[in-house]
Order: sequence, then structure tokens, then C-alpha cells
Amino acid sequence: MLHRLPLALLGIISLSATTLPLHAAPAEMSSDIIVVETNNKQNLVFLGGTVVPAREVTIAAQMPGRVEYIAGVEGDSFATSTVLVALDDDDLLAQRRAAWAALVNADAALRNAGVQYTRELVNPGSDRTMQGMGVPSMFDSMFTKGASNMMGTRSSGMDRHADLMNRSAGIQQARSALDQARSRLEEIDAKLRDTVGKAPFDGVILKKLVEVGDTVQPGMPLLKFADTSKLQVQVEVPARLMFGVREGDVFDARLDVNKDETLRVVVAQIFPMADPVRHTVTVKLDLPAHAQAGPGMYSEVMIPDVNSPTQTLPVVPLAALVWRGSLPAVYVLTDRGDTELRVLRIGDKDGKGNVVVLSGLHGGERIINRPNANMRSADGFR
Repeated sequence: MLHRLPLALLGIISLSATTLPLHAAPAEMSSDIIVVETNNKQNLVFLGGTVVPAREVTIAAQMPGRVEYIAGVEGDSFATSTVLVALDDDDLLAQRRAAWAALVNADAALRNAGVQYTRELVNPGSDRTMQGMGVPSMFDSMFTKGASNMMGTRSSGMDRHADLMNRSAGIQQARSALDQARSRLEEIDAKLRDTVGKAPFDGVILKKLVEVGDTVQPGMPLLKFADTSKLQVQVEVPARLMFGVREGDVFDARLDVNKDETLRVVVAQIFPMADPVRHTVTVKLDLPAHAQAGPGMYSEVMIPDVNSPTQTLPVVPLAALVWRGSLPAVYVLTDRGDTELRVLRIGDKDGKGNVVVLSGLHGGERIINRPNANMRSADGFR
């Protein structure tokens, strides 16, 4: 290991180089000299977005009526198929009882029509007991019908055909009446189902829009329900930036609740059409499961600007920064052998303990990493 080399022999030492002690530092000082490296960085555009649930529905009224039941308040969780809201259904229940009675009558009429058809088929003309000369039907069928057939004034075959058709028509009419009654009952049952709003998936009530006792009309929203187990960030991306956005791309994002933490978000959905007024495209990005976020929170997503040239920016370790109030700075080693405190404008962290410098420093300059707390600008070196 080298010890107490003159400053002129130090040379340029990279981030991975062996640490060399400063001559002017005390023995316990751990500062070292590093050379500022540069990275190629694509210009980023910060777009404001909103945290939204991956699945959200608005339950609206399908029938006119009075709100009779609401399952809970905002934030309450419910499982799939749980009744969330219900309307008064007394009138529909009365209609259902009437429809059921009509169905029973139609069924009885159909069975009776079937019996009458069978009787006509087995015992033709049994409902005509007195005809012709006023004698019983057997005498009438033996003499009167035969004479009428011979004279051409009557056709017994046509009469039988007409009687059978009449009974058959009675069956068809009874069956149609039964189908009509059954359809009416099904219609009322569908309306009864529409008086109840159920949870389409596991989730929570986001917002109640009515209270028990309110009168509603069809189409009126009742409450908002969402699955908050998976959250997304919804942003409006200018159309000029969409060339750099594809499904599955990963971008950095920050939440308003913790701007110091950078999250990795994945493009999950890109809407197929741009807004014709604002000329932006809606994009949804999946948040990681550990994100401390909730629906409605503000978020910033960093989208690369593919239309601008790539920048070459200096990168320095976070440990090299010293703070003067709210301003970040570094100690730069000058050609004279002393230090110069230089205020910087910094950008994003790279996740590896480094930060991008937007202005105030150039690649190839030498800075002091982990500067001693007692170090001051213009400190000399022998």
C-alpha cells in the first residue's frame, strides 16, 4: 500500500480505485479523492398522475324506488356477491304474487284443453247430446247424419275435422297463455334483482353517493366500489412522448407522501385513442405491492423524452455531498492543491448510492469523497 504520496503523484483515481489518504487530513480522517465520472442520461419529463384502483365500479340504480339498505360506509370491505345497496321492492313483490296466480291459472287451462282434445279424439261429438229429430244422439248418428250425407247437406268428416281443430286450437291458446304468464313472472324477477346491488369482486366502498331513504331514478349512481389490493398510477402522456412508452416498460415514479423514495412502475395499459382536445394519451402503470399509497394520491412519473438528445451528466457519490442549508455542494480539488466548495444542482439518484449532477460540476474533475466535518474551502495541501 502507498503512504503519503506527493499530490502530483496521486493521479486520477476512479470510484473503484484504492483509497488514498489526504496529506492535510488527520490520521483518523477517512476522506479520499475521486474523479467525477459521467453517465449518458436520457432527458426525462415529469408527469403528474393519480393513484387509482386497478378495478373500480360505480353501482347505479336500475329501477326507480327508495333506498332501503346500504351495507356500510367508506372504507368497509366486502366479499364478492355481498349485497351493498337495496331499494324498496314491496310493489314488485305484489306484482309477482299476481303473476304467479296468473301462471297457475294458465297451467290449469292448458291441462283442461288437453283433456278436451283427448275426449273429442276418443268420443267424437260427445258434447252434442240432442240434435235432428230430438232423439238421443245415437239415433241421430244412425239416421239423421246418414241422410244428410246422402242429400249433400252435411259432411260428418268435415264436422269431425273442425271439432279436432277447435280442440287443438284451444291447447295452443292455453299454451301461449302459460308462456305469457311465465314471461311476466321472469320479467318481475329480473326487476327484483335490479333492486339489489351486489359486490362484483372483493373490495371496499370508496364513496357513498346516497343515504337510506333517498328516492332514486334509473341511472342514478349509488356508490363507488373498488379493489384496492392492486393500485395503478394513471397519467396523461403527451402524444409526442408516446414513442418512448410501450406496455411492459419500467419507469421511475414518486408518491406525494414520500418524494424521497423512488418506485419502479410498469406500464400495464395504454389507451388506444388520444384525447382530441388535450392531445394526450391515458396510460396506466402498476405500482409495486409494497407502495404506501391509496386511491386519489398524487404521483409523479418520469417518462423519457425520446425527441431530445441524450445528455452526458456527471455522477457523484451521495457521501461526497455536503449541505449548506438546503443547498448541496462538494469539495473540488483545484490545480493549486487546495479545496474549493462548489454548490451543485442535483437530479435523480441512481439507486447505487450515486446522484446525477445537473450543473456545477464537470466530468474528470477531482472531488473529496466523505469529506471531514472540519474541512473548509481553500484548505491547503502540501
